[in-house]
Amino acid sequence: MTSETLHQFIPRFREAKILVIGDLMLDEFVWGKVSRISPEAPVPVVWVQSESVMPGGAANVANNIRALGGQVTMVGVVGEDRWGSVLLAELASREVETSGVFKVARPTTVKTRVIAHHQQVVRVDREQREPLPASMVERLTRVVTEQMHHVDALIIEDYGKGVITRQLLETVIPVARKRKKIITVDPKQEHFDLYRRVTALTPNRAEAGEAVGRELESNTDVQRAGEEILKRLECDGLLVTLGEDGMCVFERSGRKTLIPTVAQEVFDVAGAGDTVIATFTLALASGATMEQAARLANYAAGLVVGKLGVAVATPEELRDRLHARPMPAARRSSRKPLSARR
Repeated sequence: MTSETLHQFIPRFREAKILVIGDLMLDEFVWGKVSRISPEAPVPVVWVQSESVMPGGAANVANNIRALGGQVTMVGVVGEDRWGSVLLAELASREVETSGVFKVARPTTVKTRVIAHHQQVVRVDREQREPLPASMVERLTRVVTEQMHHVDALIIEDYGKGVITRQLLETVIPVARKRKKIITVDPKQEHFDLYRRVTALTPNRAEAGEAVGRELESNTDVQRAGEEILKRLECDGLLVTLGEDGMCVFERSGRKTLIPTVAQEVFDVAGAGDTVIATFTLALASGATMEQAARLANYAAGLVVGKLGVAVATPEELRDRLHARPMPAARRSSRKPLSARR
């Protein structure tokens, strides 16, 4: 495989249709400077110079898909508050379809980051984590089921804020599987075993460790955990992100591929996981193999961590990075397919 091999999938992103369901958030950024310490407490005083907002959480996944050229429909909820209206406006401005997003009587999840001199000083979270009422879950489930006819892939983005529930998963996953749709999941521990027989999951190292009940300190630990999760859930693939160590792809055939990071500089890792699942799913929906999709996701993640704040990658940036950075050598191993093991 070469970088040129991956180029063929980028123009195909425009044809891919992705449905995203999950916890929508709004990321607020307060940008400023620090020149002194507060006399009231040993904390910096930030002189605010500007403020900005970006879609976050599942909304950032949808934003990444649109930035890369894909077509996307968002399903979820926002609060009946100013922040909910702001988030819907931000998604509309990015041409994200939001007819499946409903306003509910709970606060919109907002993460406020105060940044000074290119460093995050503090983050303030406003959220409510209780599961949605059963009536709203049923409404979201109906929307997903209706939309399934019109999309190539379903992304389930579980941030543990109440949208993704057992009730929802026990309906939408079987429907998506029956209609032979790609299903990718950014999982949380409490729902892990509900993701049986999806196409692929994209946990980070910590989430994969929580799934198997132990810390994953070495590559050997990661490989054992990946095999265990793949066997337990009977999914086609597993993409474990490893931060500065890159990512590891596990396939049902028994093949494992460790892909080194291509990030040149790391300013901010916020939202990198959203970029990974967005790019990975777009690539799969465009005909890429698991490894090809993971490599494209690796390049896209390398781009966004080099930007400050929650960011996205564009097709042009992805093409330029593929030209500029040679594809790192991957370490592979192959064992018996999981289905053949005893």
